[in-house]
Amino acid sequence: MDFSEDSEQQAIRSAIRSICTRFPDEYWAEADASHTFPWAFYQAMAQGGWLGVAIPAEYGGSGGGITAASVVLEEVAASGACMNGASAIHMSIFGMQPVVLHGDAELKARYLPKVATGDLHVAFGVTEPDAGLDTTAISTRAVRDGAGYRVTGRKVWTSKALESARVLLLARTTPLSECERRTDGLTLLLADLKDPAVAIRPIAKVGRNAVASCEVSYDGLYVPESDRVGQEGSGFRYLLDGLNAERVLIAAEAVGIGRAALRRAATYAGSRVVFGRPIGANQAVSFPLAEAHARLMAADLVVRQAAWLIDRQLPSGEQANTAKFLAAEAGFAAADAAVQVHGGFGYASEYHVERYWREARLLRIAPIPQEMVLNYLAEHALGLPRAY
Repeated sequence: MDFSEDSEQQAIRSAIRSICTRFPDEYWAEADASHTFPWAFYQAMAQGGWLGVAIPAEYGGSGGGITAASVVLEEVAASGACMNGASAIHMSIFGMQPVVLHGDAELKARYLPKVATGDLHVAFGVTEPDAGLDTTAISTRAVRDGAGYRVTGRKVWTSKALESARVLLLARTTPLSECERRTDGLTLLLADLKDPAVAIRPIAKVGRNAVASCEVSYDGLYVPESDRVGQEGSGFRYLLDGLNAERVLIAAEAVGIGRAALRRAATYAGSRVVFGRPIGANQAVSFPLAEAHARLMAADLVVRQAAWLIDRQLPSGEQANTAKFLAAEAGFAAADAAVQVHGGFGYASEYHVERYWREARLLRIAPIPQEMVLNYLAEHALGLPRAY
């Protein structure tokens, strides 16, 4: 058993850190406060070739696996960019995986090279206001119209919709009442977001405001059959193919935020002098940080194990879900400890840990809440009856 990183992973970390040093905490604080997409950072990552790290080489990417992608996103988050930085590039790095795995050759050739170079932003449209996590209950419909479909419906939490030209959109092509299984009749479309039939409204939220999350309405949007991903009616299965990898990447981002928070907290605790000595000399201050460090180390080990399994196409559901659960908890605990160590200054924007805290909190509910992860583990790891 070898726990050392290979030379490729070390080179990735070094390259990402080099880029991120050009975008300090002040850059991200300003982008968050002004609700401005971090274009300079995005372009720097694109120019470095990192947006295509998981896209096959024949379509302009480097063909790396989930391990490589997770290292990229962890380092971005750990730089202090947190979720504003990770979310700006996450969809480009991995969001097109359903197209990579299930799109026809023409669809891949038309879109993947543009994603790899950063010329094409793609959003993800699955969640609906009334369906929530019950994806099979979505009401967005795609009805046959000649050589394509007419899409009508509404999605929420579509990140990067304002910047994106395309959206991977899940719609029901067969009414639920006519399906043998609830998961049948769902189709994945790579639809046009710049069409007049699409209306986009940003959702006001507590954090990660440099990357907008949007409500998107589709009023008869025409999508040609050539922009369909794979077979009609198989969209739900295509989504499932990428769930474990998604869990791992989110977990890596959570670990990264925790690292950023601990770095600032340890620096502050070592330099802030009260009652004649650094506050870090007090165990009431140092122990929470030491515990947060230990929990991040444990979470990171499970992230690495899950990524290793996925890259070798081995069963990884238990490990990927465990990684997401542990990393989200550890990342938030580290950010919370960092705020506490700073005392009143932890609530002040100039010290940045309040931003880390707001963004770390997101990962306990997105893209799947912790309770649903526990449902999965109870059923699939422990063999307990399904709870929903």
